[in-house]
Amino acid sequence: MTPPIESKTVKCSLKDFFLYFLHLGTFGFGGPIALSGYMQRDLVEKKKWISKEDYVDGLALAQLAPGPLAAQLAMYLGWVRAGVWGATIVSIAFILPSFLMVLVISAFYLRFGGLDWMQGVFYGIGAAVIVIIVRSSFKLVKLTLAKDRTLWAIFLVNAVVTGWTESEIIWVFLLSGVAALLIKVPSRFNTKTAAFVLCPPWFVQGLHGTASAGLLWKVLLYFATAGTFVFGSGLAIVPFMHGGVVNQYQWLTEKQFIDAVAVAMITPGPVVITVAFVGYLVAGPIGAVMASIGVFLPTYLFVVIPAPFYKRHAKNVKIKAFVDGVTASATGAIAGAAFVLGKRAIMDIPTILIALITFFVLFKTKKIPEPIVILLAGLAGLMLFHQ
Repeated sequence: MTPPIESKTVKCSLKDFFLYFLHLGTFGFGGPIALSGYMQRDLVEKKKWISKEDYVDGLALAQLAPGPLAAQLAMYLGWVRAGVWGATIVSIAFILPSFLMVLVISAFYLRFGGLDWMQGVFYGIGAAVIVIIVRSSFKLVKLTLAKDRTLWAIFLVNAVVTGWTESEIIWVFLLSGVAALLIKVPSRFNTKTAAFVLCPPWFVQGLHGTASAGLLWKVLLYFATAGTFVFGSGLAIVPFMHGGVVNQYQWLTEKQFIDAVAVAMITPGPVVITVAFVGYLVAGPIGAVMASIGVFLPTYLFVVIPAPFYKRHAKNVKIKAFVDGVTASATGAIAGAAFVLGKRAIMDIPTILIALITFFVLFKTKKIPEPIVILLAGLAGLMLFHQ
């Protein structure tokens, strides 16, 4: 089997890399799937700062490890560019803008007792985002599957499983990798291979008053668990959080939790930043910080610790076959997730029209930037929702 030829790349400064992810974290709308698509479009196709091989490897690693997909992919690409330091500055650049936006929104939410207008904005944005996800899925299919029948079969199985179960299942990803390994490399397969006290009170002021140190630690540990054991895209954390935040701990009501998800969707950057909104409502700004550290620290560690080994052995024929299977599985899961989300976001004639217009703008004209499309869809939804 001839090893793949490495894509030619263009050198860039670490400053330029940092500024790109700062821009993506500030203006990158559409959720984890769309954000992954932006990275592929900008860093692989346009700027050629990252090779196709490194991008595909990063996508597979992000699916294999727990945590939010887009953030892990960004961290891995930062690691490829400049090791641990690169992963660290990319993490800061990618996460900080949306974190600061969520802090401001959270403060207004507590001050004015709710954000009813968000439901209208999300009504329009949700339909537009589905089209962005579909386009990103289409690009990922072209990038990762080519004409490989095995990978296409794995893709279709995972798309159906995700669409049917409405969840992304890590064991299906792993079995897909094993299946690709058995089919692609049968003769070589080896079964043996496998500061609370110093804070002003308002820093820890949430919906239910001033949070105790014990509550802050509980927030940190709960979201660290989410970051450690929730696999798949950032959207996968939503059902996990609902079970803990609403049902188990009763930190938020159903309405407040829906608002939290809406905040994540109307802000750019990683969708999982919704944890900052939840943390703020529970325990103020420090709660937002604790929740964010809890989710993103395991994600960061799951990238920088295995990355050297993963990069060194990624071209091994067995590992390559396994990664190809996992990548096809992830792409299928993304397509299935687009179907699941589409059922919930495109629900009536206005949202169908918004989705069709977005499709025409993005696939046909290609002249209007996606953030502008998202803004216009949100305004349309706001006007239509309250009629």
